[in-house]
Amino acid sequence: MKNSNKYIETFAKNDIYKSSEKSVHPFPNATVSFYLKLLRIILYSDRWAKKGIYNRYKWVYSSVNIFRALESVGIQFEMEGMSNLTKTDKPAILIGNHMSTLETLILPGIVQPVRNIVFIMKSELLNFPLMGAITGARHPIVVGRTNPREDFKIVLNEGTKRLNDGWSIVVFPQKTRSPKFDAQSFNTIGIKLAKRNNVPVIPFALVTDAWENGKKIKDFGKINTSKKVHFAFGEPLAIKGSGAEEHNKVLDFIRQKITDWGRKELVV
Repeated sequence: MKNSNKYIETFAKNDIYKSSEKSVHPFPNATVSFYLKLLRIILYSDRWAKKGIYNRYKWVYSSVNIFRALESVGIQFEMEGMSNLTKTDKPAILIGNHMSTLETLILPGIVQPVRNIVFIMKSELLNFPLMGAITGARHPIVVGRTNPREDFKIVLNEGTKRLNDGWSIVVFPQKTRSPKFDAQSFNTIGIKLAKRNNVPVIPFALVTDAWENGKKIKDFGKINTSKKVHFAFGEPLAIKGSGAEEHNKVLDFIRQKITDWGRKELVV
């Protein structure tokens, strides 16, 4: 990486992105090819993280290279609504569905160049081989997932600190990744955090089942090039009243986008 103080790519300078035929090259064994590329990216990212130099520019560099690696083996991306990421000057809470490992690795490359972000992460991810140092280097809000009440306090307290420091926060309100969108599984922690700090919510929807969940290791499954990857970002929502209306708007946005993408079977 030649310039550590400049973003390698800014997808959100445009509202829409679609993978071009030139960037997508179907590969006979996409899964093996991709994971070899991913290993190389993880190794140099881990090295930077352990040296204490894994800054926001290197984070985006890694993320964009994973994005390009997926395209290089045949995955097609379609992203829309990216101009909505810059429609508020305030820090924001980004709330969306969580389907696979893909979005955790790709969202930094999409959002970070236009909006400083942190993720809410399970504590076990900090101990994951090779990925732990990388995850910990980007100031995540760490929860245990064993004591919901304690996790709630951590998110509100640490989230408020991050927002006051100018960071936006990515929230996946589901308990865990799910191949389908079930509105009943969405908690309201993101809405409550936004209301408490008087910041807007930016809804986002995604379909990322091209990166399948693994049978033995959930994070590493088959790369299915027959499926497109979709991301969509909605207009910022100011929280009024209890936030129930905005919560439902987020759910409606996700439900509608998944349906518009021709994947209605993914909506429970």
